[in-house]
Amino acid sequence: MELTAVLTIEQLNFNHPGRALFRNFDLQLGTGVTWLRGENGAGKTTLLKLAGGALDAHGGSIRLDGIDIAQQPLAYRLQAFYCGGDLPQLPWLTVRELLDLHLSLYPATDAALLDGQVQALHLGGALEQPLTTLSLGQHKKVQLALALALPVRLLLIDEPFNGLDADAMAHLRRQLADPARLAGQCIVLTSHLEPELPLARTVQL
Repeated sequence: MELTAVLTIEQLNFNHPGRALFRNFDLQLGTGVTWLRGENGAGKTTLLKLAGGALDAHGGSIRLDGIDIAQQPLAYRLQAFYCGGDLPQLPWLTVRELLDLHLSLYPATDAALLDGQVQALHLGGALEQPLTTLSLGQHKKVQLALALALPVRLLLIDEPFNGLDADAMAHLRRQLADPARLAGQCIVLTSHLEPELPLARTVQL
């Protein structure tokens, strides 16, 4: 069965100082979960950031349902979300204000769905806290609540299970294994642990 590509990366080039990390790299991914594997330094996080628009490629093209990230960056970013575990450097915001900011950036988001994710991850008591007061686990949960609620086509999650308690891990796995989500989203995650999810593909860097 031929793959219907959601994310298309062609002839990607990206260099770290003194080292070519990606050279003419090609990748096509459809809907469902792709597990991105590789040793430390192989470029897993960098690839997620490139696909999410957090880094600019040095050559090649990245397209999401035909939308080129370089030619239509705003349209592309409306359909993609990179979840790296670290919150934006906006220390003056509370958790609620950060969530409200994303509701305005992604206007098609269902606010009730986002609230449901917040409650499922036991973040309700932290809504009025400044971001600087959150624990590492709470930081991760805020990012995951957004990742699971935003109506994006491309979801990129770096080490989603790190720092999570057992309840949060179980909730995340249930959400990522939901058949409707698997049919409609291209989900790319890195993990040193076996994801224990229905995988569409495993990519080794």
